Amino acid sequence: MRPSSRHLILDAAIRVTERDGITGLTLDAAAREAGVTKAGLMYHFPSREELLIAIQKHLITQWEERLADTLGKPQAQATTRETTVAYTIEGAANTASKAELTFMLESVAQPALAQLWDELMHRWAPLPEQVEEPADLDLLLARMASDGMWLYEATTGAALPAPIKAALLRRITELSDPAAG
Repeated sequence: MRPSSRHLILDAAIRVTERDGITGLTLDAAAREAGVTKAGLMYHFPSREELLIAIQKHLITQWEERLADTLGKPQAQATTRETTVAYTIEGAANTASKAELTFMLESVAQPALAQLWDELMHRWAPLPEQVEEPADLDLLLARMASDGMWLYEATTGAALPAPIKAALLRRITELSDPAAG
């Protein structure tokens, strides 16, 4: 099945952002990268703002698909602890993207974009209001370590050496899900 032009444009816009940053992402640049005319792009995304929102949704959908795969069952059937474990393990194992980081940072200044990421986090890894059990603290610590690994790779553009990443992932998994260790 041939991918839709909409998805091709979104993937192209993400590549432009990865390469040239958010300021390099123009409708013209995204159209060129996707191999469509600007009018063809604007058929799907009449403005840059609509393109940015669609990209955010596209990235979030990709995250949700990976998280669901890691969870191994429908999210509706999972506990908050299980979804947080899935988020923590997926975040630590996932190769970070500068484009994802760029769009997350862009959302800080734009409430409509921030809401999309906030909803993802609320669904998958809400922060606890309190920590009563050592296992809860371990899970929160694992989540913070996972976020830190992801942020390190996104900001440096360098992957952690494979043996170190594997060791960290094992430890994060042990902390977040003692039964898996």
